[in-house]
Amino acid sequence: MENKYIKKTYEDLCQKHDGEVEFLNAAKEVLSTLEIVVDKNPEIEKSGIIEKLMEPEDIVSFDVEWTDDKGENQVNKGYRVKYNSLMGPYKGGLRFNPLVSVSLLKSLALEQTFKNTLTGLPMGGGKGGSDFNPVGKSEHEIEVFCHAFMEKLYPYIGAFKDVPAGDLGVGAREITYMLDEYTKYKDDIGAITGKPLEKGGLLGRTEATGFGLCYFAEEMFKDHGTSFKGKRVIVSGSGNVGSHATKKATELGAIVIGTSDYTGYVVDENGIDFEVLKLIGAKRQTLEEYPKLVPTAKYYKGPTGLFSVPCDYILPCATQNEINLETAKIIVANGVKAVCEGANLPCTLDAIEYFLKNGLMFTPAKASNAGGVSASYFEMCQNRDNVNWSFEKTDSELKKTMVGIYHHIADTAKEYCEPNNLLLGANVWAFNELYKTYLKH
Repeated sequence: MENKYIKKTYEDLCQKHDGEVEFLNAAKEVLSTLEIVVDKNPEIEKSGIIEKLMEPEDIVSFDVEWTDDKGENQVNKGYRVKYNSLMGPYKGGLRFNPLVSVSLLKSLALEQTFKNTLTGLPMGGGKGGSDFNPVGKSEHEIEVFCHAFMEKLYPYIGAFKDVPAGDLGVGAREITYMLDEYTKYKDDIGAITGKPLEKGGLLGRTEATGFGLCYFAEEMFKDHGTSFKGKRVIVSGSGNVGSHATKKATELGAIVIGTSDYTGYVVDENGIDFEVLKLIGAKRQTLEEYPKLVPTAKYYKGPTGLFSVPCDYILPCATQNEINLETAKIIVANGVKAVCEGANLPCTLDAIEYFLKNGLMFTPAKASNAGGVSASYFEMCQNRDNVNWSFEKTDSELKKTMVGIYHHIADTAKEYCEPNNLLLGANVWAFNELYKTYLKH
């Protein structure tokens, strides 16, 4: 960082939030790309907007007490980070994972604030969750925990103030349990999105993040004179985002040759079968079962080796920081042409810088992952208007939104003389929108 104001802002954050590695990394990513904007407009420093964007407006934390199947009492931590409401009600997912912490949720909520702004839809940014680990828990234990979690969270959310959704470890099942608890206290199904259809959910919401990623990537490829057609693709993660990215990339003509889960990865040069992924997911099995159903596939233990498989494009859709600098060097050495983020913050900042330095096409998650939150807003509209959207309408609006985001940030990157730096384009375009709204307020 060369701008004195930006540098001091980051140093102050480091001192104030010492030890919050995830949050400081996310803040550094944003601040480093905003130097060029501050250099052009000194009034930004006087306004205080950057300091405001570097701190959440509120953080709610609480103990979640629940009883397991053995009758033993358990206690987990629960959180909701209400990061920024300049553009509208707080909006962002709930994550159940043992790695959940205030620092992680703040980093994701900062990312969410910029992501939601990129959609052009009236949503602020937030994130929440718990260090509860659903892996290995019974159906009954998950249900009990979800009810206990929502019993503590419900006073802080609502359709017009804070609307959570699913995230890692939280799918339609968990959303249903939490909605059932929430509606004991408030008659407001619009307070949570990602619901199953019978609870007011949206056709196309399940597919939206993975499909949206591919719509965004295909528009970028088109801009560079190429496409998914005939390309060998790796998709990390075979959950909701990864499996639907696999499906849409295949529909667009790609051959998805590998995918992963937390146990390992599979490779099949004939292409990964979405229907088999769906079947394994429905049975809550791991990818170790995949070769039993598809004999041409091979399973390898440990998910990290997936990125060593030579291919044309990589879509990281598993979790944050799955690609670091060391992995990025392997990816570049293998001649990969594009890395398109589908998970939240799957690449470390030094990995992203290495990709850009080596001329790879790179799409930042805050832009290419925005399909999920866009569809969540469509679900909010459906609930508000009491009108059911068709899958075709959701998919059409989703594609229009993702293509629009691409052109906004690509044009901004060109305007600031870094045409291939979509991370800069995304942060600058979103910041400018936030700044304009801040001045109006």
